[in-house]
Amino acid sequence: MEPWPAVAWVIITMVIADWMETAHTRDFTENDIIYLHPSTTPYPGGFKCFTCEEAQDNYECNRWAPDLYCPKDARYCYTQHEINLDGNTVSVTKRCVALNDCLSTGCADTDHEGHRVCTACCEGNICNLPLPRNESDAIFATTSPLSSAPRPPASHSLLTLTLTLTLTLLFFRQV
Repeated sequence: MEPWPAVAWVIITMVIADWMETAHTRDFTENDIIYLHPSTTPYPGGFKCFTCEEAQDNYECNRWAPDLYCPKDARYCYTQHEINLDGNTVSVTKRCVALNDCLSTGCADTDHEGHRVCTACCEGNICNLPLPRNESDAIFATTSPLSSAPRPPASHSLLTLTLTLTLTLLFFRQV
């Protein structure tokens, strides 16, 4: 008897085992995006965002997100993540939004149940894959400067403070 049928069965068993392991994961990864093949955009610079309303978790949101292009006036992808006291997801909402909806990202406690809501925005095709879970994740990430957005006045103060501290440390280090 030839060894090839036995080798074929081993390979088939390995593929099935790998498929079963993949089928049980609950995370939507960047590798899954490969299967979201690009198509012709309805307008120049068209893009897509993951879109869902109050999904039970990030996997369900990303898995069932409709494969539609954002309207022209919506240039960013928005994510709202509601978390309970134990750190578990209560709901996930994702959609295409205009600039005004992205100017107040961050985390806040919302109700007497102790739920926390973190919001984030990003610029780019299906960039809203991950969930914001804390202040460092709940940001507004852009690929280009926001010339029309109001800049916080503290940015110059922060730069001045940083330079002052750096120069002070350099001075005392030489003494």
